[in-house]
Amino acid sequence: MDVEAYLKRINYFGSREPSAESLRHLQVAHLRTVPFENLSIHAAEPIELDDDALFRKIVENGRGGFCYEANGLFAALLRALGFKATMLAAGVAKRSDPVDPSDLSGVEFGPVFDHMCLMVELEERWLADVGFGDSFGEPLLLDRRDDQVQGDERYRIVPVDENLVLLRRRNGEEWNAEYRFDLQPHVYADYEEMCRFHQTSPESHFTRGRVCSLATEDGRVTLSGMRFITTRGNQRDERLIANEDEYNRTLHDTFGIVMK
Repeated sequence: MDVEAYLKRINYFGSREPSAESLRHLQVAHLRTVPFENLSIHAAEPIELDDDALFRKIVENGRGGFCYEANGLFAALLRALGFKATMLAAGVAKRSDPVDPSDLSGVEFGPVFDHMCLMVELEERWLADVGFGDSFGEPLLLDRRDDQVQGDERYRIVPVDENLVLLRRRNGEEWNAEYRFDLQPHVYADYEEMCRFHQTSPESHFTRGRVCSLATEDGRVTLSGMRFITTRGNQRDERLIANEDEYNRTLHDTFGIVMK
């Protein structure tokens, strides 16, 4: 792992000590520089769950990726810096209907390994995630059960049977379930089957259209199909991309991506 190159890729120049503060700054830096994107799926580029392959793609070639890629490589960076980082498996909530945090029995989740998130163990245990798109910007305390506030949003981790469920509440609205996970450690091979599913199955939302999205200091920029969406706080602007030339220019100018 070329740590210097990785940190330069994410514009990180802060402390490298394995601390909660460093973890927070590293996650924020990663989310603002490495896009959440599924472009490989639509360009017939096979996705390899391997640190070296992911390093070439994300660091050397300036790309992003979806959860297995972004979180997998972020875990490798954290370990290289002396953190104890564990890959976890999660099932994503199938619908975004409002939920009652005290009764999640009716919520349906996707299969285990539908998503990869991370546990980082310091003096306290943290949930880290740089591969879920528009979600929590800073790590969350894993063992805390009350609300964790980030800007206008609240997050809560609720135990349900042998699992934990991540809940989110935007701008004072109702609670929604994000995903369900446990604390069993995993390796890349465990995610291979679901990674293939998301690359090939018409039932996967990743095969249905291109997406490229990046957090900004005050919101988010997203290419979803041929729509370019900018959010700043509660303001949302959208425009249509005229053609592939404009699409590729937007990829380059906004996300730093050049598809080969």
